[in-house]
Amino acid sequence: MENKEILDHYNYTGKLGNRNNNTGTFLGPEKVVFLIICNFIVLENMIVLIAIWKNHKFHSRMYFFIGNLALCDLLAAVTYIVNLLLSGERSLHLSIKSWFIREGSVFVALGASIFSLLAIAIERHLTMIKMRPYDSTKNYRVFLLIGTCWLIAVALGVLPILGWNCRKNLPDCSVVLPLYTKKYVAFCISIFMVLLLAISILYARIYILVKSSSRKVTKHSNSEHAMALLRTVIIVVGIFIVCWMPLFVLLLIDVACKPKQCSILLKADWFIALAMINSAMNPMIYTLASKEMRRAFIKLLCGCAATPCSKYLNGEGSRSKSSSQGQKPAEDQGK
Repeated sequence: MENKEILDHYNYTGKLGNRNNNTGTFLGPEKVVFLIICNFIVLENMIVLIAIWKNHKFHSRMYFFIGNLALCDLLAAVTYIVNLLLSGERSLHLSIKSWFIREGSVFVALGASIFSLLAIAIERHLTMIKMRPYDSTKNYRVFLLIGTCWLIAVALGVLPILGWNCRKNLPDCSVVLPLYTKKYVAFCISIFMVLLLAISILYARIYILVKSSSRKVTKHSNSEHAMALLRTVIIVVGIFIVCWMPLFVLLLIDVACKPKQCSILLKADWFIALAMINSAMNPMIYTLASKEMRRAFIKLLCGCAATPCSKYLNGEGSRSKSSSQGQKPAEDQGK
């Protein structure tokens, strides 16, 4: 049985007619493709978590942040899978509470991912610029920061179900999220934009200080390692902007437009899918850039039982050893 209130909101914002015209929504093939991508995101982030959990040398501050980011991205993919499976005609049969949980869970997972990116930026700034040595006795600060990321993300995600919605005010409803008030959407986007600006500033500060005074980095690692870090963080910020900015802009358009005036809003699923791709890229950026993580992945996938796997690991270890002769090996943690 269709939920009349949800039906009224979808009809008012124009999403109901859009569904009937079969435009702007995922059809069979497109939904299958994005379900496959989401399952890949779940798999790769699960590999990251298992690799960090099984290797004690990864039980350090930076890898705890990487593990938390992997958990955020894994949950984001899971919630988006659920969102896809409950989309289309199924949306009209959900209860009000189920609808808010469906949309809010995606907000929580993606929000936690963005906050985790900020936490990693802060950690890299303190480690690479302030040159504070790692102290395993202060891991409680790492988990406190991680817990804060999740607490804020959950707080943002539950605001609509707690009452900040447009159930009694249809003209104030978002088109992309028909039961969400535009004020809430604008509030969340403002926070995410501020986070993006903060991340960019932190990485820009790292870049400027490392370029202007290389001795601040060479105290604990060589200049080649420092430049590898710079390349990594530039890629991180670039991909983050590419994946998220289109969705941010779309939601700002949603806030400014009246219902049924901006047809681009009816194609929001593609913008959300692009943002989800960032969850697939994060493991590659933050972990595959590390030789130690690559070796951990190979051991995990091959089980160290297959001969080709052992040959590859031995070969890589020999190359790493020979390439590092005559110089102090760089700490892999910062890569």
